[in-house]
Amino acid sequence: MTAERINPPDLSPPTGFSHAVVATGTRLVFLAGQTALDIDGKVVGATLPLQFEKALTNLLAALRSAGATPADLARVTVYATDIAAYRIHAPELGRIWRRLAGRDYPAMAVVEVVRLWDEQAMVELDGFAVLP
Repeated sequence: MTAERINPPDLSPPTGFSHAVVATGTRLVFLAGQTALDIDGKVVGATLPLQFEKALTNLLAALRSAGATPADLARVTVYATDIAAYRIHAPELGRIWRRLAGRDYPAMAVVEVVRLWDEQAMVELDGFAVLP
């Protein structure tokens, strides 16, 4: 995949995301929503950062299983049950993202939701990638 990350100078400078990603490739990988589920299907992590790390780890595991890398991500949506808590933890969540996925940021959105499928889940991530 070739990905051109576009961040126009007339928009607010992005922090931890790209305003637009132009992806060229031949295969699309659609990633299901991932929460902080362990192998036994139990939500793990008592804090938002711990759940975010596990959910991102799960998303990246699905991505890699499809033959892709974090740099192939074109779009990720984050669903959070408490946007105020997400904003408070944003610097730590950014460090987790960079450690696990690097700095080739996809186009992203964070959306507050009333609850997620797993009642104990605080965050869920989904997205899609473009492969060569």
